[in-house]
Amino acid sequence: MTLTELRYIVTLAREKHFGRAAERCHVSQPTLSVAVKKLEDELGIPLFERSKSSIRVTETGSQIIEQAQRVLDQVGVIRDMAQNGKNQLNSPLKVGAIYTIGPYLFPHLLPELRRAAPEMPLFIEEGYTQDLRKKLRQSELDAIIIALPFEEPEVVTLPLYDEPFVVLLPAGHPLTKEKSLSAEQLAEEQLLLLGPGHCFRDQVLESCPPLENAMAARATSTSGRPALVTEGSSLETIRHMVASGLGVTVLPMSAATAMEYKEDILTVRPFKPPVPFRTVALAWRVTFPRPKAIDVLSLAASQCRVIEKSDQALPVTAASA
Repeated sequence: MTLTELRYIVTLAREKHFGRAAERCHVSQPTLSVAVKKLEDELGIPLFERSKSSIRVTETGSQIIEQAQRVLDQVGVIRDMAQNGKNQLNSPLKVGAIYTIGPYLFPHLLPELRRAAPEMPLFIEEGYTQDLRKKLRQSELDAIIIALPFEEPEVVTLPLYDEPFVVLLPAGHPLTKEKSLSAEQLAEEQLLLLGPGHCFRDQVLESCPPLENAMAARATSTSGRPALVTEGSSLETIRHMVASGLGVTVLPMSAATAMEYKEDILTVRPFKPPVPFRTVALAWRVTFPRPKAIDVLSLAASQCRVIEKSDQALPVTAASA
């Protein structure tokens, strides 16, 4: 059993295609196929179920591949330890963020990180929580920025800051006369939310029970009233929908303060206490061999002025580690 063979089976399990896996490993397909079969023969069990149209990891193979990933992570630790004195802030850092955080945090994070670690390039991407979770586990990302709760074996989470939710209204809406709003007031409105699969949608409904109750009541009503929720594909799409008068929405403060519309088109109002909020956090593998890079990233992210203080909204508050 070799590290090369372990890398082959981890990559094949990820790609589920011999050709793509061979390309990722920079070898020919026959070379990879022979090496995988050799390892299966050595172990005495099949790691993959093969057919003409697909490749599937066996139940025991899945456990072995998870362990192989841990071994490869530890190899990275050993290599860094062997290069005593190596600058951990020299190599690129691959960071992912969920869709409702990335567009509003990254423009502030990159300058902060460049000041703190000018020789450490930052590669960024956005995605759903479940996709970022998978890429973090498979070492395709070094760290991810998500909203709590987030649990994953052998992954550390560090709260960065708490971010309140606010209400976005079209200018001239009757609720703009209020200084602050409750979830009960929104339950009577046409609400615009992200579609299923976005964690922010779930956070809004969980932190505002009257909205979830109203949705359930509308769904079973025979009165002919329209559904409470209209779904959008992104926060920016929903913002435009509110501006066009299609309804109201709940946004994280960073998204609300990033808007470019004038006040005579869109209006922001805070919630009445208790104000719903989310905790933004950083997550990384316990085996990640560059703790100094994580320290710099977490400090830069927690110091970003993502949310500007205004008379109409609450400022972001730092979360305790």
